[in-house]
Amino acid sequence: MFMSSDEPVGYAYDPILRKWYGIELPCIQTPNWFIASSCGLVCFMDNDSRSELHICNPITKRRKKLEEPPGVKFSDYSALSISVDRTSHNYTVSIVKSKQVPGNFFQWDLSIHIYDSETMMWVTSLTEVLTGWRGGDESVICDGVLYFLIYSTGGGTPGNRHALVTYNLTSRSSPLLQSFILVPGPLTCGRLMNLKEKLVMVGGIGKQDRPDIIKGIGIWFLDGKNWVEVARMPNKFFQGFGELDDVFASSGTDNLIYIQSYGAPALLVFDMNRKLWKWSTKCPVSKKFPLQLFTGFCFEPRLEIAP
Repeated sequence: MFMSSDEPVGYAYDPILRKWYGIELPCIQTPNWFIASSCGLVCFMDNDSRSELHICNPITKRRKKLEEPPGVKFSDYSALSISVDRTSHNYTVSIVKSKQVPGNFFQWDLSIHIYDSETMMWVTSLTEVLTGWRGGDESVICDGVLYFLIYSTGGGTPGNRHALVTYNLTSRSSPLLQSFILVPGPLTCGRLMNLKEKLVMVGGIGKQDRPDIIKGIGIWFLDGKNWVEVARMPNKFFQGFGELDDVFASSGTDNLIYIQSYGAPALLVFDMNRKLWKWSTKCPVSKKFPLQLFTGFCFEPRLEIAP
């Protein structure tokens, strides 16, 4: 977990020992970077041009800067994800870029760009114009499939404001709209994560009459094309997250899901196996001013994985 500030430092939480440790994040030079991780490696992408990418092992501090990805440089939305092969240690990075068609709010250019560490090259594997939907900043790779959320630009029912798109990175199937899976119910926002090669989503549950107001937070996993609800956050925990749309971050690894409010350094942990909620040990970081924001990501500490 780290603060949105110019200092590339943060705190790492060990869920087994339940301890926090100071850690440097050598690739972050400015706040608000896009971050994705897999099997010991973390990918950082800058928020300004969205064309500067670094791959880093936060434990060994080894790092590598990737070539600039193809496609439009200043996209309106970008979704970053990475997947590391545990046998060969090769990795794949994907960026889903979304940019509004000039003068048309309902049409958006969407493109998928794939980097392969073996060839050290980017490939634009798909470009498509979406009507009534736009891309966002949530994506993840699970078991060779790229998943990303898209968002309604109007014309649909209020309860179906979000949908999930699946894209097979091996067969590179197309077109995208054939692989739509609607999210379960009126979600205000969704966070995607890979837990043991299963797709899991943490979502803010909207009120029926005011879908932009959160009344709870739920957890689902994808079984084929069906969402299966795992749990809903008990009200005594939910009260610390606020009611407005898009107020929390969430990520996970192994069997643990971490949820935190952007406005506070408190970290709520959900154990998928035991179906238990609990607060982590208090994070040592403290607020320096009232509107300071906090963010974080999960990574698996590995010494043998190099970028």
